[in-house]
Amino acid sequence: MKAIIRGRYIITMNDKDEVIENGALVIDGDKIIEIGKFEEILRKYKDPKIPLFGHSNSLLMPGFINTHTHAAMVLFRGIADDLPLQQWLQNHIWPLESKLLSEEFVYDGTKLACLEMLKSGTTTFNDMYFFTHSIAKAAKELKIRAVIGQGIIDFETPSGKGAEDYFKKAIEFIEKYKNDEMIIPALAPHAIYTCSKETLLKSKELALKYNVPRHIHLSETYHEVNEALKIFGTRPVNYLKNIGFFEGTIIAAHCIWLSDEEIEIMAQHQVGVSHCIESNLKLSSGIAPISKMIKKGLKVSLGTDGAASNNNLNLLEEVSIAAKVQKGITGDPTVLDVKTSLKMLTIWAAKALGLDHLIGSIEIGKKADIVIMNLRKPHLQPLYDIYSTIIYSAMASDIENVFVNGIPVILDSKHQFIDEEEIIDKALWWANKTQSVK
Repeated sequence: MKAIIRGRYIITMNDKDEVIENGALVIDGDKIIEIGKFEEILRKYKDPKIPLFGHSNSLLMPGFINTHTHAAMVLFRGIADDLPLQQWLQNHIWPLESKLLSEEFVYDGTKLACLEMLKSGTTTFNDMYFFTHSIAKAAKELKIRAVIGQGIIDFETPSGKGAEDYFKKAIEFIEKYKNDEMIIPALAPHAIYTCSKETLLKSKELALKYNVPRHIHLSETYHEVNEALKIFGTRPVNYLKNIGFFEGTIIAAHCIWLSDEEIEIMAQHQVGVSHCIESNLKLSSGIAPISKMIKKGLKVSLGTDGAASNNNLNLLEEVSIAAKVQKGITGDPTVLDVKTSLKMLTIWAAKALGLDHLIGSIEIGKKADIVIMNLRKPHLQPLYDIYSTIIYSAMASDIENVFVNGIPVILDSKHQFIDEEEIIDKALWWANKTQSVK
C-alpha cells in the first residue's frame, strides 16, 4: 500500500545525520519513496485514499536492530538468575534445553520474543539458535525482519547429532530462504570453546559459498581467554586470525576481554561487534571496551542477548545503560554520545550485518522499517535535544506505531496481525511445563 507518515521530527540516520522538523515520508509498498516537509508532501499527495499515520507530536526514526539474541530463550526468563555464565549455562540452561528444546518450544518462544521486540521498536533481529525453520515461521507470522543463524556446535543436542548434522540443516535452511524478503539465513558457529578448528573453518567455507553472514560468541568471559591461552597458546581473536576465520561478513557477540592488538585485528578484518551490556553486567562477565573499538573504526552495535540472561529484549533500555556505563568506566563523559548511541541501534547495526543497503536509515529507496514514538509524555518534556531525549529519557511504552517492510505491524501499541493474549497464554503453559521438569 501507499501511505504518508508525518512527525515533528524525522531522524534519518543518513550520512549527513539529517533531522527533518515537521516532516513526512511517503511509502509505497515496502519502500520509502519520498521524504520532505509535511505541508509539501501533503500538497503533492492529495489523494484522500492514502492513509496518514503519525501526528504533530510524533518522532520518526529507523527501526532498531538487535544484533545478538537467542529469541526462543525468552521462555527461560527468570529461571536461573544471579549466577556466573558457566554455572548458569552448565547447571541450568543446558539441562533445561536437553529436556525442553523442540520445534514447538522454539516456535512459541520466538513468537513471544518477536512480540516483545516489535512493541519496543525492534524491526530486525539477529538470532542464533536451533530449529531455525521454527524461528523463521514465527518471525514471518509476526512480520518482523530476521537474520537467522543455524547454531553449530560439536556436540549433540535435541536439535542435532553434532557439527555435520547442524551443517546439513544450515544448508537446507539457506537453500529455502536465500531469496526470502524478510528472512536472511546465516551460519552461527557458537564459540571457539564449542567448535573445533575444522568446524569453524567449514562455517567460513559455507558462508562464503552461499554469501551469508556468520554470527559467533567471542571473548565473552575471562575464563574463555584463559582457556584459549592454555589450549591454543594465544588469545581468542588471535586464534581466529591464525586459523583464517576472518573473511566475509562476521558479527561477534560480547567481545569483552579484547586486548588493544585484538581490537586492531578485528578492525582490519571489518568484524562487526554486538555489545550486550545488560547481559554482560547481569552475568558479571565484564564490560566491553567499546569506546576503544569505535575509535578504531569497528562497527559496534547493540544486542540484548537472550531474555534468559537480560531479562528483557528492550533495546532502548540497552542503549541508555551502554552509554552511561562507558562514561563511568572511562571517566570521560563525552564518550558514547547520544548520536553515536543511536547509530549503534540503527545504521551501524545494519552495516555490521551487511544490510545497510536495505535498512538502518530513513532514505529514499530503503525498506520502510519505521518506529513512531509519541513525544507528548511528561518524562520527555521539555525537549531540547532530540537525540538526548531518545537515549536518556524515552521508554519502550512511548512507541505507538511500528512499520516493517512498509506494513503497519504495531498500531496504537497493538499487534495488528496476531492475538497477543494467545501468545501470552502459551508462554504461561510453557512456564508450567518448565517448572515440572526443572
